[in-house]
Amino acid sequence: MNNLAHKLHNRQLRKHRVRSQISGTTERPRLSISISNLHITAQLIDDTTSKTLAHASTIGKKTVGTRVEQAAWVGTEIAKQAKTKKIKYVVFDRGSKLYHGRIAALAEAARNAGLEF
Repeated sequence: MNNLAHKLHNRQLRKHRVRSQISGTTERPRLSISISNLHITAQLIDDTTSKTLAHASTIGKKTVGTRVEQAAWVGTEIAKQAKTKKIKYVVFDRGSKLYHGRIAALAEAARNAGLEF
């Protein structure tokens, strides 16, 4: 197994380890985070019905600032959408990423905007 395949395998193991512990319900949906090199996406997912309840992303938006500031913007946007759907409590799914940098900025912005997790 070469180095890149080993890294991808470890990332997949981390993602499954995190995902095996959490699940979203109708009362408490899962806040799933996806980060690429350029964009960040957040979704509120009800795993019992396999439906996306709310979605916020930097794709197609004219956002200005660092990527950490963009992540904070996505956090406030997903919290606003959750408020309109009367969702206050969520389960945080960081995927295979560490709780650091953009993930932490998004989580703190969502907490400051009213989500609890």
